[in-house]
Amino acid sequence: MTAIKKPGLKKLKWGVAGCGRFTEFSFIPTIHLLRKSTLNSAFSNSEKRVKFISEKFGIPNKFSNYDDFLKSDIDAVYIASANVDHYEQVIKAAKAGKHILCEKPLSITSSQAEEMVNACKENNVLLSVNYVHRFHPLIIKAKELIDAQMLGKLVSISLNFNVDFTPGNNFRFNKQLSGGGALRDLGTHMIDLLRYFGGEIIFINGVVDDIIYKSEVDDFAAAIVKFENNGYGYFNVSFNNKKAFNRIEILGHKGAISIEKLIAVKNIPSKLTILLEGEAKKAFRKRGNKFLNLLKSVQKSFLKNETPLVTGYDGYINMKLMEELEARWQAEKI
Repeated sequence: MTAIKKPGLKKLKWGVAGCGRFTEFSFIPTIHLLRKSTLNSAFSNSEKRVKFISEKFGIPNKFSNYDDFLKSDIDAVYIASANVDHYEQVIKAAKAGKHILCEKPLSITSSQAEEMVNACKENNVLLSVNYVHRFHPLIIKAKELIDAQMLGKLVSISLNFNVDFTPGNNFRFNKQLSGGGALRDLGTHMIDLLRYFGGEIIFINGVVDDIIYKSEVDDFAAAIVKFENNGYGYFNVSFNNKKAFNRIEILGHKGAISIEKLIAVKNIPSKLTILLEGEAKKAFRKRGNKFLNLLKSVQKSFLKNETPLVTGYDGYINMKLMEELEARWQAEKI
């Protein structure tokens, strides 16, 4: 999506739609670290919840009606509501002329995602998606090494994102609200990283299953993909693992990279190990506030009215790939 130039803004006035735990403990504390952003409005379907959040953080305007929220003094919306609400909220925000940062996955279906992308284009607003892993400095360094051909021809990329979420009040286990389980929640991140590192994906196949919790959504998914111009990628994700390494491994003909303690880990340095033909092993440790880096990047794009690094189109393609994996598994499983 290429933006049509509009006059730039000097400061970005945000509204947040959805007052869950991530909004409370991640988005609002992080947005307060940005000098060129201010949080003016909050929306939740729950009057009690939006009252609590607005009072806790001193947000001047609170709403339990989304249309009224969009009429408030805001330039951009962070949509952190349940997955099922993204479609309507993004389209309404686009028609109201607001730039949008939407939580992942972008929507419940790829057809919805395509409509959302088109609505933003038609209304000359920018749409980005919270694919936060792209913004860790060690991920960026690995991408630079791949692009510089330091590893030679890319052979394979392996990603793991395994955590333990138990059923209960967690919306992720409500298929009507989430659209699916581990694949939709965690797999979308892994598909996005595979595309970031390896380029566009032309084939995907694997499994989407419910191994431990036997709920209405999947608690495990794994897939192998074929890149258009490179080798292969693999990922596995789960809601059912109490201990996991969650490594990233990238193999090329002339070298390899591993990244540890980055996925599903907070507040400790991540480790990048580089093995290159004819060179000694190198290892680097780096802390990185991925979400702060993402918000800085999105803020810059919205202020300058420039296409963000992660676009709504990325969200649409990732949604299509997840649907393709789900459809193949349903067709092939015994």
